[in-house]
Amino acid sequence: MKATVGDRLIVERTSGDQIRRKGVVVAVEHTDGSPPYLVRWLDTERESLVFPGPDARIVTDAR
Repeated sequence: MKATVGDRLIVERTSGDQIRRKGVVVAVEHTDGSPPYLVRWLDTERESLVFPGPDARIVTDAR
C-alpha cells in the first residue's frame, strides 16, 4: 500500500459497531509512501498513526 499526503484512507470494517471509517492522510513517514500514515478521521476530526490492514484501501487525491 502506498499513499501521499491528501489521499483518503477508507477502512471498510473496524471493531465495534462502526462499519466504515474515512480519513485523510496528513503525513507519510517514508519517502516511498509506505505505512504508517498520520490520518485525520473525517467523523471525529482526530488524528492517529495508522498501519492499514487488509480491510483498508487508499483512494488517490484527484488534484
